Amino acid sequence: MASIIKETQSIKEAVTLINAIDVIKFSRLISRIIQKLHLKGERTFSEEEEQKLQTALSLDKQALNLVLETSAFILEQQQLQGISMNPDKAEVFSQTWSTSGPELVDRLKRNIFAPKKLDFVSWQLNLQMAQSSQARLKSPSAVLQLGLHNEDSQVQENVFVEFNHQELLEFYNKLEIVQGQLDSLA
Repeated sequence: MASIIKETQSIKEAVTLINAIDVIKFSRLISRIIQKLHLKGERTFSEEEEQKLQTALSLDKQALNLVLETSAFILEQQQLQGISMNPDKAEVFSQTWSTSGPELVDRLKRNIFAPKKLDFVSWQLNLQMAQSSQARLKSPSAVLQLGLHNEDSQVQENVFVEFNHQELLEFYNKLEIVQGQLDSLA
């Protein structure tokens, strides 16, 4: 089986650091990382906790960050082969994943990947009948109002989009494609 994780210099350094950590301490570290893995914008440990970890694991700040980032990356990739990790540390990853992995996957499924969510759509049809240079002009357009809100702040934002007939038809056709793909997944 080919390895998904490319053994870069950074990975090699991280694995060397991980291999030197006591298995019990490492197991606790991995358990905490997997608990927070689904929270992309949030740090796993506070500044104070990281300072305590540096002391407990005998690592400087840069080495600790490398261990934390690499451990999270390995948990996300679920791939340990080919990166020279000690079997006892690989077992910690494996046990942690088998215990907490299904819960993490469930949390990740509930996460919203887009920063904004569509609340409502309203529309208005406009028809321009004349212009100073043309007495008989018929130019229809549709204006869509998209009500968006950010999940974090609940602040409402209105986006207005104007389409002529051809643009609206193209937009509709793209939405039909998206709908077909969503239907095929369900």
